[in-house]
Amino acid sequence: MKQLYNLLNNINHYLTKVFIYIVRFYQKHISPLKGPTCRFYPTCSQYAIEALKKYGALKGSYLAIRRILKCHPFHPGGYDPLK
Repeated sequence: MKQLYNLLNNINHYLTKVFIYIVRFYQKHISPLKGPTCRFYPTCSQYAIEALKKYGALKGSYLAIRRILKCHPFHPGGYDPLK
């Protein structure tokens, strides 16, 4: 049982690092081409990194996706920190 827990923990750790790498790639190479479009502070990509670091791959991804779906012209945006 402990081996299964360790395996799942290692997978979560690895996926978290991969997802953070993807977000950082977006921040460095794609976001500068679009210009500042995020309606929130911290930006959606920074929020995603914070969520992944704090909650891991599964819940962090869920929170990041939920935040990105709120980031559109009809939402007022504003200050929305990770809780």
